[in-house]
Amino acid sequence: MAAIDENRTERGGEKPDDKRRFELPPRSMEWSSKPDEASELLLGREWLATNGLGGYASGTISGACTRRYHSLLIAALPAPLGRMVMFNHLSEEVKFGDRTILRLDGDESDASEGSITQHVPPGEFSLEAGLPVWRYRSGSLIIEKRLVLPYLQNTVLISYKVLSSAERIRLRLRPSLHFRPHEASVGGGFPSPYTMAAVERKIEVRSDVAPPLRMFVVAEHSSLVLDGGRTRTLHYRLERARGYEADGQVWSPGYFRIDLDEGEEAVLVGSTEDWDTVTAVDPTKIFASEKSRRERLIATAALPDENRLSQEMVLAADQFIIRPSTRVADRTAAHAAGDDARTVIAGYHWFTDWGRDTMISLEGLTLATGRHAEGGYLLRTFGRYVRDGLIPNLFPEGHKEGLYHTADATLWYFHALHRYLETTGDRNTLEQLLPTLNDIVDHHLRGTHYGIHVDPKDGLLSQGQEGYQLTWMDAKVGDWVVTPRRGKAVEINALWYNALRLLASWSHETGAGSRAQELCERAAQTEASFNERFWYSEGCYLFDVVDGEHGDDSALRPNQLFSIALDYPVLQQHRWKAVLDKCTATLLTPVGLRSLAPGHPDYKANYDGDLRARDAAYHQGTVWGWLIGPYIDAYLRVHPYDHEKAAKLLQGFEQHLSEACVGSISEIFDAEAPYLPRGCIAQAWSVAEVLRCLVKTSNNAKRT
Repeated sequence: MAAIDENRTERGGEKPDDKRRFELPPRSMEWSSKPDEASELLLGREWLATNGLGGYASGTISGACTRRYHSLLIAALPAPLGRMVMFNHLSEEVKFGDRTILRLDGDESDASEGSITQHVPPGEFSLEAGLPVWRYRSGSLIIEKRLVLPYLQNTVLISYKVLSSAERIRLRLRPSLHFRPHEASVGGGFPSPYTMAAVERKIEVRSDVAPPLRMFVVAEHSSLVLDGGRTRTLHYRLERARGYEADGQVWSPGYFRIDLDEGEEAVLVGSTEDWDTVTAVDPTKIFASEKSRRERLIATAALPDENRLSQEMVLAADQFIIRPSTRVADRTAAHAAGDDARTVIAGYHWFTDWGRDTMISLEGLTLATGRHAEGGYLLRTFGRYVRDGLIPNLFPEGHKEGLYHTADATLWYFHALHRYLETTGDRNTLEQLLPTLNDIVDHHLRGTHYGIHVDPKDGLLSQGQEGYQLTWMDAKVGDWVVTPRRGKAVEINALWYNALRLLASWSHETGAGSRAQELCERAAQTEASFNERFWYSEGCYLFDVVDGEHGDDSALRPNQLFSIALDYPVLQQHRWKAVLDKCTATLLTPVGLRSLAPGHPDYKANYDGDLRARDAAYHQGTVWGWLIGPYIDAYLRVHPYDHEKAAKLLQGFEQHLSEACVGSISEIFDAEAPYLPRGCIAQAWSVAEVLRCLVKTSNNAKRT
């Protein structure tokens, strides 16, 4: 294994206090004494491990693959490949001398003839320093399994240690493979035959669609058995529930056979790195190296004392900040300028990096965690991608260029930069980006793509083009844009006003007085028009859209909170409490805010079914975890000294960390109790906003 720079999380500011100890207790999954409930928990709870490149490993606690994205190694490879499934599944068999066989993975196939096969589910599952750990028990036997992805490598290590056993055991590990893009259907078949080469108990599997997968075991007594290759079918039950093909074939070249006594350990390694890299360091040391890296992440973060939730959120945040390994040009351009490149995976499993999600998440992921330098890398990376006054909405998987259909991501860029400058005082980055920021505002004033333009009559920002979804409420199925919101959207104009005020202050600071004056005048026009046009007096809240396709839209949505929550609130102060109270009464839940108030004709209480049904509910009532951030910002504007109550609004996420993806926060939740987690199992802005608010409410409480 190549040596890992354990301090590669690029931090600015102070060094961590060496006296500060890492004492985060493990997070253990809750179990049920009822067999049927326990089985569903094992299949329904998931784990996630990432490598800082966008690659990851993920699965159910049971070991069964239920999603197309479940794999022990999904490698992040240069475009046009993108993220590829390289190591789908691992059958795990423990054999005793009396020919009793224990199946740790629950797979009933491939048992030895004449043996007695028993399925042994994990008796315990926990996260230790955020890393997954399983314990299996049967009689005197206790086996502990651990998994880690070394930082900045497309490599997975899985260790097995016999904690207790009355006799020597034989462990048989059979890997199963289907090289494919991670979002591709599981039923696509094998695009080309696999070939393999084996030397000294090391195996290399090759195909025409991906780099080789290299595998070996580190153990005192082990052997490799190649049995001509076997093909079998896996059933992915969640794919069927989501309306996709659910049965797919995987291929196995053979298996590793390992003899272990009590106290002994074996480590299985799978990697797309070259042999020199993957064999450079003893794999058994990588687990300790990764734990040390995580200890430093927590020590560096500006966290409330002894706050377990915030410590866990620091480790969860680390999963989203990546070096864009699939876009080599990003790194090359940054390095040529003496800089570095960073981006943010919006969510696991299926999101890539999105501009909007990155800018909203930047403060929580990088500033609250003390990773200030990486915050600067992110801002400068996206600054290099500005085109015609817009930053990319997203980078499609395996592509080098972004898509720009967004009306708000670019405005969030101003917000993220402001928070970064407040924290770091990095005037060099401000001076570097000022020409780009002025160009962005000028493009919005003149008008740019997708109908994004300032209406000269009132100074409000309008947007919309047929067939495109430009705000964060961006669900689309085929040609159906579920929530088009074309016109003058409330949060777009709150962000526009905030951007004008920020650029005016930066212009004044850098001596561009006339530009600052011009921007202040435009901001004043926007503010006056906003308060005249958006106030819905009948409901005592704000219209969601004015001058829309069908006039003014009075749907009660959380978007209006940004008119209070941003650094320069555009809404007049005497209306803050009315808006907050209305949102509290109709939208607030223990895990975020509903995207639409109950009682509206389009309100959907549940997010389930096939793709069309899910997207119809995506922003029509479904709860979004990240919205707890702007809600708390607005709450503290109205109640500036009630930090204790603001902090209590985050308590619902503590319980959620043992649901869905253990240790992280889901993208969305059903709109009604019990608020079942849905969508992506781990979402960047959900984690970022909860962490940001944990720090904010604690620090504010200390100051008062």
